[in-house]
Amino acid sequence: MIRRAWALALLVPLLVTTPLAWFALSTDGRRTTADRADARPVALVLGAGLRRDGHPSMLLARRLDIAADLYHRGTVDAVLVSGADQEPVAMRRYLLAAGVPDAKIVGDDAGFRTWDSCVRAREVYGVRSAIVVTQRFHLPRAVVLCTAAGIDATGVGDASMQARGLATVYGWLREIPAAVKALGDTLLRPEPQQMSPPTGTLADALRAPRA
Repeated sequence: MIRRAWALALLVPLLVTTPLAWFALSTDGRRTTADRADARPVALVLGAGLRRDGHPSMLLARRLDIAADLYHRGTVDAVLVSGADQEPVAMRRYLLAAGVPDAKIVGDDAGFRTWDSCVRAREVYGVRSAIVVTQRFHLPRAVVLCTAAGIDATGVGDASMQARGLATVYGWLREIPAAVKALGDTLLRPEPQQMSPPTGTLADALRAPRA
């Protein structure tokens, strides 16, 4: 009985952490930095919450900084910002202040979780190839989910440890159960919470001239 208890105590953490390790290994060649990223039509920026004043949280602002950098480098032609409710509005304002033209920004206000954002990017906005932008702790899962949704996805992640150490450590810990759930998403492929019409036309954003 004691041996079984010890075996179970060792087996459970192994099983729980296996999806996270697999995500990291399987996406190793598809995670990079802004200066090394291959060109893609779209940068998909995933939401990370707003401050009380309605501005993007620090982690979200850092994601948007990367997206603006990718645009100004010419690596992407448009930016799709995906979050819940008012997040895309705040994300758009931030990108506008960073010099990204309004015509080049499309907002999805039904990105309630990573899987929803990826599926909606593919099925609602017609994204076939994209650079996913998030924090490094979230990036393997985001790339896996977008790939499972049918997007030729690479990813650029923000190294947030020095800026938000506690939030980053929490993010890594949160990825353990989140990876287990994400594995279920890749297998079961549930419908997003909403499959509403697009709030902007990505094709128009891609055709718009660069400022």
